[in-house]
Amino acid sequence: QLHCVLHFNLTGIGRRECCYTAAVFNESQLPEIYILGDGKETRDWEPFHGRVYNNSPLINACKVKLVSWGFNRRKENLTTSSSTIQINLLPKLVQTQNQDTFYNLLWIFGIIVLIFLIVLIIIIFILKYNRTKKKSLTPPPECVPFDLTPKVLTMEMQMPTLPSTISPTSSNEHVELRRNQIINTYNTNNIMNNNNNNNNNKEIILTNYPPIHSIDPGQQFSWENSKFEYNKAKNRYANVIAYDHSRVILHTIDGLPGSDYINANYLDGYRKQNAYIATQGPLPNTFADFWRMIWETNSACIVMMTKLEERNRLKCDQYWPARGTEIYGSIHVTLTDFIELASYSIRTFTIAWAGHPEKREIRHCQFTAWPDHGILEHATSFLMFVRRVKVLNPPDAGSIVVHCSAGVGRTGCFIVIDALLERLKHEKTIDIYGHVTLLRAQRNYIVQTEEQYIFIYEAINEAIQSGQTEVLARNLLTHLQRLLQPINDSSLTEMELEFKRLANVKAQPSKFLSANNPANKFKNRLVNILPYENTRVCLSPVRGVEGSDYINASYIDGYRFKNGYIATQGPLTETMDDFWRMVWEHNVTIIVMLTKLKEMGREKCVQYWPSDRSTRYGYFIVDPVGAYNMPQYLLSEFKVTDSRDGQSRTVRHFLYTEWPEQGVPKIGEGFIDFIGQVHKTKEGFGQEGPIVVHCSAGAGRTGVFLTLSIVLERIRYEGVVDIFQTVKLLRTQRPALVQTEDQYQFCYRSALEYLGSFDNFVSS
Repeated sequence: QLHCVLHFNLTGIGRRECCYTAAVFNESQLPEIYILGDGKETRDWEPFHGRVYNNSPLINACKVKLVSWGFNRRKENLTTSSSTIQINLLPKLVQTQNQDTFYNLLWIFGIIVLIFLIVLIIIIFILKYNRTKKKSLTPPPECVPFDLTPKVLTMEMQMPTLPSTISPTSSNEHVELRRNQIINTYNTNNIMNNNNNNNNNKEIILTNYPPIHSIDPGQQFSWENSKFEYNKAKNRYANVIAYDHSRVILHTIDGLPGSDYINANYLDGYRKQNAYIATQGPLPNTFADFWRMIWETNSACIVMMTKLEERNRLKCDQYWPARGTEIYGSIHVTLTDFIELASYSIRTFTIAWAGHPEKREIRHCQFTAWPDHGILEHATSFLMFVRRVKVLNPPDAGSIVVHCSAGVGRTGCFIVIDALLERLKHEKTIDIYGHVTLLRAQRNYIVQTEEQYIFIYEAINEAIQSGQTEVLARNLLTHLQRLLQPINDSSLTEMELEFKRLANVKAQPSKFLSANNPANKFKNRLVNILPYENTRVCLSPVRGVEGSDYINASYIDGYRFKNGYIATQGPLTETMDDFWRMVWEHNVTIIVMLTKLKEMGREKCVQYWPSDRSTRYGYFIVDPVGAYNMPQYLLSEFKVTDSRDGQSRTVRHFLYTEWPEQGVPKIGEGFIDFIGQVHKTKEGFGQEGPIVVHCSAGAGRTGVFLTLSIVLERIRYEGVVDIFQTVKLLRTQRPALVQTEDQYQFCYRSALEYLGSFDNFVSS
């Protein structure tokens, strides 16, 4: 349906500016000529509940700003277009004024109306064209994403200046609100991939897509309930409020003023009204309201997008029990489970209303990898988190409750990305601009900054490129068989294509600043396997020695522990002292070596440990304690002592001996057992430092060890396998991890062998 709204600002002598809606038409009712100010009424239709609009007589001596709006309501997104005309109405001087002047004015006015109608016809044509061209499904009436109110019809098209405490991109100029920015996924791939080598996604996105500053961020709707004196203390930030038309309304408690208020708004998802609740981080005086909201809205999942403190500033108060049970108002909340992973944590609560037998299970998913300042450099870990939340949220549950600190920036990122990933399942198009526009009409400032807006584009683009690669563990055999089948009778397989997709992202030289420093170049075994600046392991600098903080080593996140591993190259003669300095300074107690000293007649690594007597490496004295020959590996123990203060610790060295000099092992069982022994040893001795893993370059076999360590642990905890996303995430931390397709396929085969030892994972 197309709606046309005639909207006037009438400013007369001694009068205040006012505005009203003169008429509303659907597409079939649109007249060829419309007379403004004829005093007639028009009646709206569903879903506007038959509202009446009066085309009041125009006021003499006034300025008229006429705004036409076109609305396409029967889409999953709110689509609008507008046009503005401004005219001046002259006063009648006397009743017997010359009739020719009157008719001249009438002709001028008629021309203006004609121009206005032409604009409307163009809008109708564009909307009809888009409907016939677009191959998307029309959502059923009950899934219309936003119940439009007259406030939408009268919203200002001017960007307000935003308070400095929230600071989204803003402008005080009038802007054209561009809508219906629907993008085919093929076009998104082309635009982003063709510019991969430049890796300047910000410039690419701002050049090819509409900017966020052309979306009105608020506050154009009423928020009277947020302004009531008894509710002001419930708002974490004075300028982040809850719009009245979309706010979550709690049940009133004994007529207590404001007891129905919480700073939270319903937000629409893909073809689902009120799919989310966006709210601020709870305050101590709103803990009870927050849990009451969870109960009353039948929510089963809370998404937290902030840490409690960031940059020494309180971002959110802890509104859940650290252990046992806490009572918040009438709600008893009990912590029943907690698992902390490298990039997010999952808590399980049971909640109950005091005096009632019913208990409900609530999942609390906290994303902890978002940096204290700015945005994530890569979206991979965030996309994995979004998918995990979707799995944990029951399909029949109420709204997903999402919050950060203010409940607008990171909260908006999660909601937009989650909704558009759902859209990608059903369509081959996305509309980031349109969805952000829709959400900003439901909560102010949603998606707070330009870089958050750009991050959404990057995340969706990554999701499109990667595809769906996560499979249930029990279906891995079927999935692997499909990957190994030739495509369309060619020699190319899905496995080859999947591995090639890993190479889509190219890193810029600026990401390797320290590695490319002339003072450090001789410390790199290979010129193309270097640590990223943001993940490199830093040594304590030696005064007066340039580059003394550098070693070719990268921190790698495990499944459960951030920086759980250090991936590094096989030490060179020139870097042995640095290697042991790294081991000591970073509290390393386990070293995993995946290469022989020489292979195929070439040096792969120098012997950086003593065979039979104490050896000094810089400040550190390394004493051999014992060596144990195991079926597939050699285990050595060393006592490492800091000569400066005499402190000592034990370091265990695992040398895997069964990796062939060419290719990969024929079966994965032995390597899986080796991985298990390494981690069992670490857990047995209760050490907190990272595990150091190296081969020759610190990329190929090292990547296989890291991939399988993460994948096998994830199978145990979640029952799913995703080799592609695991390797992709690892490569955001160190280049070229899992170097060859053979190594990549070996990861799949080893995971399948591991599953073979569990009866409950047998493929159906």
